[in-house]
Amino acid sequence: MFSKILIANRDEIAVRIIRACKEMGIATVAVFSEADRDALHVNLADESVCIGSAAPKDSYLNMNAVISAAVLTGAEAIHPGYGLLSENPKFVRLCEECNIVFIGPSSQVMELMGDKDRARKTMQEAGVNVIPGCDLLKNLEDAKKQAKEVGFPLLLKARAGGGGRGIRLVRELSELENAYRSATAEAQSAFGDGAVYMEKFLSPSKHIEMQILCDKYGHTVCLGERECSVQRKNQKLLEESPSPFVTKEIREKMTEQAVKAAEITGYENVGTIEFLMDKEGNFYFMEMNTRLQVEHPVTEMVTGIDLVKWQIRVAAGLELAFTQEDIKIHGCAIECRINAEDPRNEFRPQAGRIEGLHIPGGPWIRFDTAVYQDYVVPPFYDSMIGKLIVHAGTREEAVRKMRAALCELVIEGITCNRELQLAILSDPRFESGDYNTDFIKDLHF
Repeated sequence: MFSKILIANRDEIAVRIIRACKEMGIATVAVFSEADRDALHVNLADESVCIGSAAPKDSYLNMNAVISAAVLTGAEAIHPGYGLLSENPKFVRLCEECNIVFIGPSSQVMELMGDKDRARKTMQEAGVNVIPGCDLLKNLEDAKKQAKEVGFPLLLKARAGGGGRGIRLVRELSELENAYRSATAEAQSAFGDGAVYMEKFLSPSKHIEMQILCDKYGHTVCLGERECSVQRKNQKLLEESPSPFVTKEIREKMTEQAVKAAEITGYENVGTIEFLMDKEGNFYFMEMNTRLQVEHPVTEMVTGIDLVKWQIRVAAGLELAFTQEDIKIHGCAIECRINAEDPRNEFRPQAGRIEGLHIPGGPWIRFDTAVYQDYVVPPFYDSMIGKLIVHAGTREEAVRKMRAALCELVIEGITCNRELQLAILSDPRFESGDYNTDFIKDLHF
């Protein structure tokens, strides 16, 4: 087992990893920007190293600075959390070259699955259902030709990156030229790679993801699904497990395909296979996230398995202590992302001092956060400041528990999306479980 791990991240996920390390008797190193000097993860870690100024490119995305901090402090491994460098194969290769264990998959697997076009072809070879579409587009004329074969509506999708960038919905041929130019430009700016391809646009559809965990000895388990259809601009707002729409039969088929996807790539560590599902229950591979997901706590709640600890154990060479037959789903868990933004003012991000804070409590209520009384939320990073998670015996009980927890949550000094989350939970479509990725567009709030 490792004696010291550097956490190459910030905010709530850095705190989450540090706490897991403390429970495992592992020393921790935090890295931080000048804007995060007073951040909770800096204070909780055993050691901390400032790696640059506030801008992510000068600190948390500065690969040489992160590696130097690991070497300087004698860290044997680096945990990337999610976002930032977590899916950057170049960073993984740097770790490998410096004999520092990267807590995640290899650079080769990350490159394969990060290239969504190659990933799509790999899944087809493995017998995994993929959305009808085409290969990478050569130019605008090729896009026009392929669009007629794929059919409208369709999605233009960047082969690199994520977070909803480089994606454009095209409903008819007249929209294609502008969509193609803007998608390729955004992908080039965000990821340094302007290549795009097309997929048939499935609507209405549900976004279902399967959590996998793989060790170094060829053992793979699937820890059930997460329902992630409550989204705004391709960014998730609320997740639950299990999905109220997925039947036992569909779950078994999705589990089989998720395991196939992991095995054909030689995957190691924690990963997520994302599927789109139509209203008939047909599901199709969308992409693979080669990292820990923001919404991993709902899986932990329903399985009782600590994913962060198992990430560390697998990276250290330990074998999984359970098989697929051991995985049981108990009850229902829901997660609400608490974002520092104003939903009534075009979701404008908020920054400033937390003047009042009350965190809800009670059995099976969890608030993963790095904010505290008088903490100043900086304006330089993602707007999510916490994740409220509840677990109960049934979905109906979990919904009631989440409503009560949200009503008890107090964050004063900045505006957050608490009222939006309450509106989601009170919508009849959500209560029935019959909702899809168009849910937010039709929400009255």
